[in-house]
Amino acid sequence: MTDDWPEARVLATRMQEVAGDSMSAILLYGSRLLKANPDRHSALDFVVIVEDYALFYRALSRRGMLGRHPGMMSTFSKVLPPNVVAFVPDDGALGIAKCLVVSRSHFERALGPTPPDHFLLGRMVQRIGILWTASTGHREWVTGVLDRAHAHVLDWMAPYMTGSFDAEGLGRRLLEVCYRGELRPESRGRAGKIFEVQAAHFRDVLAPGLDAALAAGTLRKSGDGCYELAREVSHRERGHWRRHFRRSKQRAVIRWFKHIVTFANWLPYIHRKVERHTGRTIHLTILERKLPLIFLWPRAFHVLLTRPEQEVKR
Repeated sequence: MTDDWPEARVLATRMQEVAGDSMSAILLYGSRLLKANPDRHSALDFVVIVEDYALFYRALSRRGMLGRHPGMMSTFSKVLPPNVVAFVPDDGALGIAKCLVVSRSHFERALGPTPPDHFLLGRMVQRIGILWTASTGHREWVTGVLDRAHAHVLDWMAPYMTGSFDAEGLGRRLLEVCYRGELRPESRGRAGKIFEVQAAHFRDVLAPGLDAALAAGTLRKSGDGCYELAREVSHRERGHWRRHFRRSKQRAVIRWFKHIVTFANWLPYIHRKVERHTGRTIHLTILERKLPLIFLWPRAFHVLLTRPEQEVKR
């Protein structure tokens, strides 16, 4: 799954050298893995699952790779996890990894039946690569958490499904709902593009859950050989998941402020990302660069309101 990305393995190996004893696993996800319109400036997207937040941040700090106080980072880890940090060893010679740093317990909760929001769950039900685990047992634990997350997708997607559907149809609708649940700079057609490059993944990982739901009587076969809900979703269940996604969007906005604190050099990263996904060249003013928390908001809202309908080809 990750053999096409030697850069990811090199960065993961470097991270092991720096903080290996404090980590459980390193996962790869996102546009570089999916080959979904990345460019040479795109960061590699890692999920770094740690045994202990404090040990991990102290290890990075000792090697001058954190850019923030480790005690502050450990404290922020308990507020809307995960933290987002940049891993840029050797002055960027090996590339850049944007890392979602999360403990084992927070990871398991985020992908469980009662997630606090959809930030991790919406990303981890997509195709990922396991770059490294501390042991065979850690790898089995990671795959078990991911398998259970795939198996329970219909639990939270049922209120959004109408008519007949198969595993690919569930995957497409899943991405539409998850992308709508966050404020993102990508085009409105981004969810469709992301689905196209991993349709086979959704077919493979979601089909067993649909078969299990059929056996349990939650689904039934439709006339076209696909599936349909065996009963109408209750108002209570529908309301629960709609509130969940509203809460997820609110928490995503609040996370922006936390990422500004935890992610060193966040402004150049966001600047490049917006230019890549919108196809626009954006020139920031001196005030926007010097005091972004005060002066960047009008431009941010303009970008969100004027996103292109379809993906920009690069």
